[in-house]
Amino acid sequence: MLKSFSQKCLVIAALAGAALFPAAAHAQRRDANRCRVGINQHQRHQQTRIRQGVRSGELIRRETARLQAEQARIRVQETFARRSGGEFTLRERHRIAREQRQASRHIYRQKHDGQDRN
Repeated sequence: MLKSFSQKCLVIAALAGAALFPAAAHAQRRDANRCRVGINQHQRHQQTRIRQGVRSGELIRRETARLQAEQARIRVQETFARRSGGEFTLRERHRIAREQRQASRHIYRQKHDGQDRN
């Protein structure tokens, strides 16, 4: 009786582990894909926001230059990360995404700081 009970517990634990493993792998793969697609989309969106700020007069020349330089630094870091080691790791993706979020906050603050060209 005891032997069969422990065998049942072992089988149940193995099935539960096997059921959870594919879900965890799928979540990790989905997270990696989200970062990859998000980086390029985020860069395009931020460039659009900067151009719109220039057109509307919300950004002065110095702010525009500073924001453009920040975007260029992020692009260089992304390029370097993709070329070094042959793989763009999840950690590198998260670092670039974090820098883009920070740059997005900078764009917002500069566009809403009350300075304008006019």
